[in-house]
Amino acid sequence: MAAPFHRILSPFSLLLLLFLFSTSFASTVYDILTENGLPQGLLPDAVKEYSLFPDGEFVVEFSKPCYAKFSLLVYYEKKITGKLEYGRISNLSGIQVKKFFIWVGVDEIVASADDRSLDFTVGFITEKHPVSEFAEIRPCKSKAGTSCRGAESLSLISEV
Repeated sequence: MAAPFHRILSPFSLLLLLFLFSTSFASTVYDILTENGLPQGLLPDAVKEYSLFPDGEFVVEFSKPCYAKFSLLVYYEKKITGKLEYGRISNLSGIQVKKFFIWVGVDEIVASADDRSLDFTVGFITEKHPVSEFAEIRPCKSKAGTSCRGAESLSLISEV
C-alpha cells in the first residue's frame, strides 16, 4: 500500500510547493481592479502592499501619501480602505478630490452599466467621468503643484 502524499514529502518540500503554488497565482492590486470591472488607473503607481479579504474588504498602503492628476486633482492618503465588489468600491476612505477650492472625500466609485463611465460619489453628489481617463496608472507625486496646497496643509481643510 502506498504512503499518503503528505508523508512522502518532507515539511520543507511541502512549504516550497505551497509557496510556488501561491505565487504562481498572485495578482497585483491593478490586476484585481480589472478583474472586478474597474480600470487599473484608479490607483497611482506607489502601492506598497495590499490586502483583500474574502468579504471584499480591502486595505491598500502606499509608500507615502501622494497626488495624481486626472481631470481633477486626487489626493491619496498613505492608507486606503473600502469594500470591493464587481464594478463597485464602497465604504471608501483615504481618497480625496479637489473640487473648486476644497478637498472632499470620495465615498464610492461605481462602473456604469454601459462600461464607459465611472460614477464618483461624494456625500449625496455623484459625478461621471470617462473610464478612459483611468486607463493608465498615473505617477504618484509628493506635491500637488502650484495650483493647490501641499499635503501638509490638508489637515487644516475639513472634508465636506
